[in-house]
Amino acid sequence: MTVGVFCLLIVVGFFGGVWNAMASGATLFTFPALIAVGLPPVMANATNFLALLPSNAAALPAYKKELKSVGRAIWPVLTISSIGAVLGALLLLNSGEVIFINLIPFLIFGATLLFMFGNQMRNLLISQFEETGRIALFVSLSMLFIFSIYGGYFGAGAGIIILATMQIMGYSNYHVANSLKNLLATSLTIFSIIVFGLNGAIAWPEALVMMIGSTVGGYVGGLFGRKINERYLKIVMVCFGFFLSGYYYLNS
Repeated sequence: MTVGVFCLLIVVGFFGGVWNAMASGATLFTFPALIAVGLPPVMANATNFLALLPSNAAALPAYKKELKSVGRAIWPVLTISSIGAVLGALLLLNSGEVIFINLIPFLIFGATLLFMFGNQMRNLLISQFEETGRIALFVSLSMLFIFSIYGGYFGAGAGIIILATMQIMGYSNYHVANSLKNLLATSLTIFSIIVFGLNGAIAWPEALVMMIGSTVGGYVGGLFGRKINERYLKIVMVCFGFFLSGYYYLNS
């Protein structure tokens, strides 16, 4: 690994960690950086899961009280999400490099839309299903399973839908729903990493270097995130996401 590559991964990892702490969606920055340093797309995607793990897990200690309040009800959703993540990771490894390369612009475009309209989508889903009892439970668990598969396959934007499913399931308190989202996103990431690691799909040196940056960035973002207007962050993220999807579409 050259000094230039090392510095790039540290800087992008740091920026990704800051971004995840403030707005989420760092994959739209970190994944292209890993491709830029020479990793094949599937390996870059698998490596990205490990690189961003610290920033995904960093919020869990702060939500210890909320998670404890959920009790045993946490295990069914955790199980469904973990199974979906494993299936998504296996799907990535077995679908082949060519298919994934062709899907990259559409995955990034979809993740950008989720980031752009996440709040509206969440409110719409809650308004449609929160009063329908068993239907809401079936719909939310089905959504959780499907988006966990997506999360194990690529991951960007999946947290938005996971948050919505928790609220549909009756966790109307935002902090409780968000604590579950953070737990499921962390679990999803860990199970995907296990699958990728066992199959030799992770570039460990690049992952560990970017992980250092994302860990420090996550801490810094947690300190200063509330001082920055989220509206401006979203504008930058959406513009960059559309640019990337167009770039990969033209070059795929």
